[in-house]
Amino acid sequence: MPPLFSASPCPPPFSAPLPSPDSVVAALRAAGCVFAEDEAELILGAARTAGELTALVDRRVTGLPLELVLGWAEFRGLRISVTPGVFVPRRRTEFLVTEALAHAPDAAVVVDLCCGSGAVGAALAAALGRPEVHAADVDPAAVRCARGNLAAAGGRVHAGDLFDALPDAVRGRVDVLAANVPYVPTGEVGLLPAEARDHEPLVALDGGTDGLDVLRRVAAEAPRWLAPGGCLLVETSERQAPAAVDAFTRAGLTTRLAVSEELYAHVVIGVRD
Repeated sequence: MPPLFSASPCPPPFSAPLPSPDSVVAALRAAGCVFAEDEAELILGAARTAGELTALVDRRVTGLPLELVLGWAEFRGLRISVTPGVFVPRRRTEFLVTEALAHAPDAAVVVDLCCGSGAVGAALAAALGRPEVHAADVDPAAVRCARGNLAAAGGRVHAGDLFDALPDAVRGRVDVLAANVPYVPTGEVGLLPAEARDHEPLVALDGGTDGLDVLRRVAAEAPRWLAPGGCLLVETSERQAPAAVDAFTRAGLTTRLAVSEELYAHVVIGVRD
């Protein structure tokens, strides 16, 4: 399903009960929701009463992201819980997981850095069976959310700044290091859709002057944490990809760029020799 977002202004919420699916679709369409039919189906499935349905639609038409209205986001077939103030996992990031699994289909130790909701770690855990999973984020709200999403996989979620959050016992043992770092240039954060700009934490969006500040920090330190043959994967934009590849190469990683035209996703992959 395409991203269910619209930057169009929304009308004031309504308070009357909605007796039919057509009414829900009409309200969402009037609010500028491009995929009103798809969103209506999900909202109708989540509501147990007419009053609850009205409340859910009210939240959506006032601009709350659909995933926060529902309380979950779909990611590689999983329902990932999302809570207010936590970065919503993007469908394009599924490509990062696909590339990680292609490189390390038998990975035993996985790290999800800048984990947000923990969607990447949860998806890797589901595909790999029962790897040792660690996740980390500097945002306390993200840490709480990720702990819920990774509990079933036995994942351990740590609070702190990048590698400082990880236990020393993981150093030199990581087969897959997935880092969904913020990569929006500071000057462009204000240009993001309102759903991101108004409802997601700045720390998960702002990547510094050129958007690559956190990426460079991760690339520089990653070789000390990767196992021999282990890989670092980071999502970036098409425009930033050459500089991101250079940062990986300077860190001593054997580097390549993977691109998904369908998802408009660009993932830099670096392997420790």
